[in-house]
Amino acid sequence: MDKISGLGMPMAQQEMLNRLQSTAVSAGSGSIAAAQNFAPSLNSTAQPVSFGNALKQVVNSVDQLQHSASAKQTAIDTGQSDDLTGAMIESQKASVAFTAMMQVRNKLTSALDEVMNIPL
Repeated sequence: MDKISGLGMPMAQQEMLNRLQSTAVSAGSGSIAAAQNFAPSLNSTAQPVSFGNALKQVVNSVDQLQHSASAKQTAIDTGQSDDLTGAMIESQKASVAFTAMMQVRNKLTSALDEVMNIPL
C-alpha cells in the first residue's frame, strides 16, 4: 500500500481527506473548515503534534460546539431569537461531535485494556 512519507497515511485516505476538505470549502461550513487547520500539512516542517495536545484541542472543540448549541437554545427559550433551525443544527453538530469523541475514548480504552492484558 502506498503511503505518504512521514505520516504513515495511505494515499486512499489522504485522497478522501482532500475530497472532504474541498467539499467543506465549497459548502462554506465553518466547523469543517476549522478541522482543516488540525490536519498536518504535507510540506510543512512544523514540530509534530503531541497526542495530549491533539486530544485537548478536540475536547475544547467539542466543548465550544456544546456551548454554542446551548447559547442558541437559550436564545430560543427566552425569545431573543426565532432561529429554531439554526439551534437544532448546532445541537446536532454538538451531539455528533460528542458521540464521535466518546467512540474514540471507547476505542482508546479498549486498546489500553488489550495492551494491559498482554502476557509478558
